[in-house]
Amino acid sequence: MKFLRINPADNVAVALTSLSKDEKLAVGAEEITLLSDVPAGHKFALSVIPEKADVIKYGYPIGHALRVISQGEWVNEKTIRTNLSGLQDYEYSPQIVSSAIPNRKLTFKGYRRANGEVGIRNEIWLIPTVGCVNGIINKLAKQLEQETQLKGIDAVVAYPHNYGCSQLGEDHENTRKILRDMVQHPNAGGVLVVGLGCENNQVSAFRNMLGDIHDSRIKFMESQKVSDEEATGMQLLREIYEVVSNDVREDIPLSELKVGLKCGGSDGFSGITANPLLGLFSDFLIAQGGSTVLTEVPEMFGAETILMNRCASREMFNKTVHLINDFKEYFMRSGQPVYENPSPGNKAGGISTLEEKSLGCTQKSGTSPVRDVLLYGDRIKIKGLSLLSAPGNDLVAATALASAGCQLILFTTGRGTPFGTYIPTLKVSTNSLLYNLKPGWIDFNAGTIVENETAEQANERLINYIIRIASGERVNNEKKNFREITIFKTGVTL
Repeated sequence: MKFLRINPADNVAVALTSLSKDEKLAVGAEEITLLSDVPAGHKFALSVIPEKADVIKYGYPIGHALRVISQGEWVNEKTIRTNLSGLQDYEYSPQIVSSAIPNRKLTFKGYRRANGEVGIRNEIWLIPTVGCVNGIINKLAKQLEQETQLKGIDAVVAYPHNYGCSQLGEDHENTRKILRDMVQHPNAGGVLVVGLGCENNQVSAFRNMLGDIHDSRIKFMESQKVSDEEATGMQLLREIYEVVSNDVREDIPLSELKVGLKCGGSDGFSGITANPLLGLFSDFLIAQGGSTVLTEVPEMFGAETILMNRCASREMFNKTVHLINDFKEYFMRSGQPVYENPSPGNKAGGISTLEEKSLGCTQKSGTSPVRDVLLYGDRIKIKGLSLLSAPGNDLVAATALASAGCQLILFTTGRGTPFGTYIPTLKVSTNSLLYNLKPGWIDFNAGTIVENETAEQANERLINYIIRIASGERVNNEKKNFREITIFKTGVTL
């Protein structure tokens, strides 16, 4: 198969392999002659598209023609433009799909924490209240790793960041929320919180924010109050290690799994292979009683009504409307257009407008009802599908998903990225070329869906792989120790 017409209503098709000028293609009973070369993942017109007429892909408009587009012409960002503008009014038209997926009673090997939550890793984390102590935590983490050789634990990781001081209002609270969520994350068997002493994010106030904690697993050090922060830090870490290293995995039902859904460096195959595959997995996991979280709000623009009509109640619909419009207003307050997307890499991969990107991105959420809408820094409260307020930026969005309580992230990509956040960040390639080119980045290949495998077969392969990951098998970002956090910032720095 050389090309794909995704929906019968589409007036464009996607090249599944590079196509040549003058090549003749049979589309139903009609033969189309290509007017130019069309790269793999890119679109070509199935019929004449008049100037200002909608370009249809996935059965929805992805923009309008800037001029007359001839049949067989390569369709890209030079020939079409977004239909998006500012705020919109929305109507709730429920379209809830009932799941027929059986509960297979599957399990994985995880860590049941004292508060009932479940981790898929047993790591020791060093978290600074302020960026001034980043050097200290990095040194302590290396020393503990060398001393213990990681016996009985999965990793020792320091998570430096730039914040915790010189911030005001919402930015300051966002920093505190993300750090709180990290300290309480079940993938951490133990945490050493390191402060300086004079920062805005005071250690004592931050500790109160955490509520009830296990003093044997979560400890604090205020560097200005000790004579030797390295000696004191190591003593505290040794005490944590003595507890954490005795933790053991046990059988955990798949209903306890919480998975973040993310994409980055999308291409023309994203909405055909990897993103729909994540949608199948999301529906499967939810049918098992588990949870998934979709974020990247700006990459819902143009496809938001699909999510709104899947809201389980009018209350959820209203929250989703606020989620979308609040983010649009954030753009507008900064004097920026809401549609300044896709990226150069997206365009090179075959994505021409934000609507096209969004219609592919939202497929990661499958067809399940939207059960909850989370603000930035909130944690998952209800099982099923949740929407989370965060931008499309890979580092910020992935950190937010982890902080919502997800134990791992499924990250689809058509261009590739080595990035990983503070939980396993499993990369799913949209095409086999990328998978074969970057085996040190990509963990799972969805490109086979347009080659020799059905989506259902790929999903079964993904289910089995995720169970292995949840049971301790490491993904590439963990193997390479590519782990970091990035906190959302909107305001001034003092």
